Amino acid sequence: MSEQTNTSSDRRVVIVGAGMAGVQTAVALREQGWDGAISLLGAEPHPPYDRPPLSKSVLLGKAEGSAFEVDFGSLGIDLELGREATGLRADEHVLETTRGPVPYDVLVVATGADPIALPGSEHVRGVHVLRTLDDVEGLRPVLAGRHDVVAVGAGWIGAEFATAAREAGCRVTVVEAADRPLAGAMPAEVAAHMVDWYAHSGARLVTGARVASVEEGAVVLDDGTRLAADAVVVGIGARPATGWLAGSGIELAADRSVVTDDRLRTSLPDVYAVGDCASFPSARYGERLLVHHWDNALQGPRTVAANIVHGPAEGPVYDPVPYFWSEQFGRFVQYAGHHSGADELVWRGDPTGAAWTVCWLRSGVLVALLAVGRPRDLAQGRKLIEKGAALDRSKAADASVPLKAAAL
Repeated sequence: MSEQTNTSSDRRVVIVGAGMAGVQTAVALREQGWDGAISLLGAEPHPPYDRPPLSKSVLLGKAEGSAFEVDFGSLGIDLELGREATGLRADEHVLETTRGPVPYDVLVVATGADPIALPGSEHVRGVHVLRTLDDVEGLRPVLAGRHDVVAVGAGWIGAEFATAAREAGCRVTVVEAADRPLAGAMPAEVAAHMVDWYAHSGARLVTGARVASVEEGAVVLDDGTRLAADAVVVGIGARPATGWLAGSGIELAADRSVVTDDRLRTSLPDVYAVGDCASFPSARYGERLLVHHWDNALQGPRTVAANIVHGPAEGPVYDPVPYFWSEQFGRFVQYAGHHSGADELVWRGDPTGAAWTVCWLRSGVLVALLAVGRPRDLAQGRKLIEKGAALDRSKAADASVPLKAAAL
């Protein structure tokens, strides 16, 4: 019988992907009592590591790496590095890899996301993405040499890279096709207050500009402008790394994410998916969510592990309040929730200042919050979102009033 409650040693969980989601799934399985075999397969040769420090301390050479402090041996987790998944024969319960087939009783897909390449730049010298430890190793000499750098994309990664590059003493230009930074993540009235952050840090932000071509030493915009570039960093988004699942019969969404149910089970028996590669239905927000953030890769594995150990009849539902944070241009930026369905926006504090918060409401209920330099707002707001709390708008708009005191 598929997905039965069974933690006996004759059953094997195979986890594909050794990033945060994969590692945390393996650890959570042991914590929750799974005593069967666990195999954790990573495509990279490096021991599993955390990604957020890559664009910060590791890139600047303040830390050599960000390996997870997990003793896989003592936990009885079989870690296999340099073993990439290439296909899936679900009817046989067999995973295909670059080093041969791997049988499984339960499979967890945690292959993350791949950065989107800038068309025409794939084979140009000096073009980088910022996703892996090897990517960072390639960029470190650029920052150490204080070169002219161009970042393509003014999203979270572009801003974090620009911050690090300016701290290293590089001349930085950030090119964004949209009319504002964070165009895909924040509404115009919020993003407008982030534009000046670039100039104040000494970085140049060029919006409404599309890249026509990239050549060694320069980025050419569609209006003919040439930007000197000893290095180009592309940060225009990421897509779920699910190409290897072609022909497996697994259901993928239009965004190429693995479609899961509210317990992170896929359309195939005994196959779960978690992290950046998986989308899940949110009852809280009434839509399917694909969350490319660290906290999702930390929280989701606990749900997967509980459902594997206890069986989906007893296992928990996954419906988190999404959360992420970013350090950029001397500011600590935090976000919780999901604001696409909001019908009202409430400001707390002066958005031209160093610390302010935006609250999104839907029918008076707090559904999302962005806090710049106001971590207490974030901590209190996240709990209010989880509770589905309605807010008193006048109190919520008063930055001197604790946000929790605005709850009705």
